[in-house]
Formats: sequence, C-alpha cells, structure tokens
Amino acid sequence: MPAHARDSPAPCCVRVSYTLPAQVQPAMNPIVLIPARMAATRLPGKPLADIEGLPMIVRVLRRAQAAGVGPVAVAAGDSEIVRAVEAAGGTAVLTDPDLPSGSDRILAALKTLDPAGRHDVVINLQGDIPFVAREAVAAPAQLLASEPRCDVSTIVVAEADPAERANPDIPKAVVAWGADGRTGKALYFTRSVLYGDGPVWLHHGIYGYRREALERFCAAPPSPLETRERLEQLRALELGMSIWAAKVDEAPISVDNPSDLERARAHARELA
Repeated sequence: MPAHARDSPAPCCVRVSYTLPAQVQPAMNPIVLIPARMAATRLPGKPLADIEGLPMIVRVLRRAQAAGVGPVAVAAGDSEIVRAVEAAGGTAVLTDPDLPSGSDRILAALKTLDPAGRHDVVINLQGDIPFVAREAVAAPAQLLASEPRCDVSTIVVAEADPAERANPDIPKAVVAWGADGRTGKALYFTRSVLYGDGPVWLHHGIYGYRREALERFCAAPPSPLETRERLEQLRALELGMSIWAAKVDEAPISVDNPSDLERARAHARELA
C-alpha cells in the first residue's frame, strides 16, 4: 500500500503532534517490518539509493529502530537488500521476489521470523520514507493498543493544497472522527474528489495490523472495490475489517522518483 509523493517540494522530515502514552500496553508485542524490493518502476534499485553515505533502506531501518515500537526487520525481495541491511547490523529476511504486494512480503517475513506467533501486532513501514518521524511509526501501534475495535490502523494528514484533493495519485480517507478529534474509524478510501465543504484527509501508507487481520487480508483475493480504486485497503473494508486512522500534522514524504531522491539528499546534508 504505497505512500504517495506530493507534486510540490516539501521537507523530508515530519512533525507530528499526536500524543503517545509512555509505552504500548503490555498485552501487545509489536514488530516493525519494512517491505523492500529493487524493481521500482520510477526509481530502479530504490532501496539501495545512496543518501549521503547510507542506503535509503538503512536510513528507514534506523528510524524505525529509534521509534522503539518493537524489533525491526526488512522483508526483502532481493539478496542485495539483505546484504546491505546485514552490513549495517540490521535484520533482513529474503522473501519471494514475485509476491504481489508489500503486505504479502511482510507476512512471509513474519512467518520466518516468528513462527510461534509471539508478535500479535505488525507495523508495515514503507521502505522509501528515509526521514520518517518516531511518532508516525508509533501512532498505528498506539491506536491498536487503545482501540479494541480496530483491526487495522493507519495515518492521515489534512490536505495542504487544494490541488491535492483532485490528484488521483493521492488517496483520500473518509473518517468518522471520535470525541478526541485525533482518531476515528475510516469509512472509505478513494482516489476521487470528495463532494461538499470540509477538510479532506489524505491517506499515507503506514499501517498497523493485528496479526490475525494481516493473515486474513493476505489470504483473500483482491476485492471489487480494491480493483476499481486500485487501493488495497478497500479489501480489508470489504472483508468487514475495521480500519482506524490517527491524524498527523505533516505527511511522511516518500522517495518515488529522482527529484524526490535529490531532495532527500539535500535534507540529509542539512542534518549533517
């Protein structure tokens, strides 16, 4: 479930005001898995793209580790990615390169890493967000911990430009917000322009799954709405799963093309 880059330049880091508890409730045992493969259409070899001396996948790995949500591993579709992650001291699992989606890739890695089922929550973190903030990684886990009705959790951000609501490359979330105004149940996701006045919430593909929800999702074939909108999360809704969203204040910026990569490199130089 890919994150979508914006058309206009933006900083490569995020600022999130979502308030997290001191720790995830003890009953949960999350693991963070990062799907990655070399065959990116717009930026071939993207996971190993150099960003000021570090492969992009290593930067994502280190951000995920710093979030402190749980153990972190890369679900790799290629042996080159495994070697790069292991050289940086991380954990990687080689998965079938022909798996149809990142969700299938993380489930395959989960079965290898945790056949006994100790990890009951899986955070799916995209491998092309090299400066992702701690809060953006942790928010889906916190939402699963605090909302027992939630099968799948994710993040959304308010549109920053009116052009975004008309951009079919950016999915929109229809959310029934709760009393806290920061979390709510997702009713639908669409690439279409939403009718009427009011804020439009843009969806970004960082997910939290209860383990049984991930297994059920991957076992099901693509659904009619998923196929029509080209949005995987609609399969979960059509299966009757409950998806909840947390608001963040700025979107995680993904590296999807060469210009995004140059922006990421410039931002890394600023941080140095």
